[in-house]
Amino acid sequence: MDGLQLGQSPPGFRSGFASFIGRPNVGKSTLLNQIMRAKVSIISERPQTTRNAVRGVLTTEAAQAVFIDTPGFHKPRTALGQKLNAVVHVTLAEVDVVVFVVDAADGVGSGDAFLAHQLHNVRTPVLVVLNKTDLVAEQALERQMVAVRALGSFEEILPVSAKSGAGVADLVRLVTSRLPEGPLFYPPDQVTDQPESVLVAEIVREKALRLTRDEVPHSIAVVVEEMREAEEEGRLEVDVIVYVERDSQKGILIGHRGGMLKQIGTEARREISALLGSRVHLDLRVKVKRDWQRQPGLVERFGYGRQ
Repeated sequence: MDGLQLGQSPPGFRSGFASFIGRPNVGKSTLLNQIMRAKVSIISERPQTTRNAVRGVLTTEAAQAVFIDTPGFHKPRTALGQKLNAVVHVTLAEVDVVVFVVDAADGVGSGDAFLAHQLHNVRTPVLVVLNKTDLVAEQALERQMVAVRALGSFEEILPVSAKSGAGVADLVRLVTSRLPEGPLFYPPDQVTDQPESVLVAEIVREKALRLTRDEVPHSIAVVVEEMREAEEEGRLEVDVIVYVERDSQKGILIGHRGGMLKQIGTEARREISALLGSRVHLDLRVKVKRDWQRQPGLVERFGYGRQ
């Protein structure tokens, strides 16, 4: 990679884009992080955790593969849900390889069948990843392989454990071998195209998702208002607003005597400091924007549904 400049295309060098699609909670974000060996997409057991197209950039001597983690495809009930599904559709039209992720532990279901039907009209090569094999016995895995084959004709069906990393190197090899010859799109040392402010907001949201429950997670939106160097050298001040839809949710997020918000801030600050390599002062505030998920203008303002 020495001396290779952006836009250059050395002989035989492959580059392009591969998109992960699948139902919510099939492990797309975990798979992306495992490929990158870095955290570029937040993880939660809650559906619709991923709200934008998140890109991880993997560069080797022979190729640059840009892996795109998309929101879980689902039946939308709000403006937010419609926006997230639109991200999936647009991404499918712009990539060189589609990686269709299926949950082997949960089993092939109607949602997978619906997505497979959508892929029938896609001319892009489609690879199927049967994920979470670490949770499935061998005979059950064989049954799921048969069920996937019944969904349609795919170029490859690959058992993988995004959690342990089993099969991930094979997936990377299969993807890069299908990329066209092309130039370097990103600097070789870049692992994601997400701005620091977005990464910070997503880390805060991840901690809030983990620590809250019931109806609160879907209603959380996080916006970084400002990031600035403090007068004290080596310290960054970050102002963050956490939006919810109801006063009751605000109370849950703040907690008794502010205990919940303090815990969210402590966990987020630790990870943000490691990410940015700087001491961080995190100022968290909670505000109510009623039914923001149903308002396209607010969904866009909060930065969700980016492609």
